[in-house]
Amino acid sequence: MRRKIRGTQNRPRLCVFRSNKHIYVQIIDDTNKKIITSSSTLEKSIKQNMEPTHNSNAARIIGENIAQKSKALGIKEVVFDRQNRIYHGRIQALAEAIRKEDIKF
Repeated sequence: MRRKIRGTQNRPRLCVFRSNKHIYVQIIDDTNKKIITSSSTLEKSIKQNMEPTHNSNAARIIGENIAQKSKALGIKEVVFDRQNRIYHGRIQALAEAIRKEDIKF
């Protein structure tokens, strides 16, 4: 599936990794092979505001955070890469929070 999903400078790839305890999000430019920005539940500023880091509320906070970072960099459209995960639960909460901030997939 990842062969089909490619990010460019105009429309980078938003890659989501979910573990049992944390969620990680990166915005990647595949043509230059660079990570533009990232966010996770391990960041000190985010971790202080939430107690459980493995639920949908944490995913919403991470979604809002990555959307604000991407807006600051001028990114308004991304390609959503959920890495063969079902669009359900934490992945869905993250995507909805990003869409609320007017980032298009």
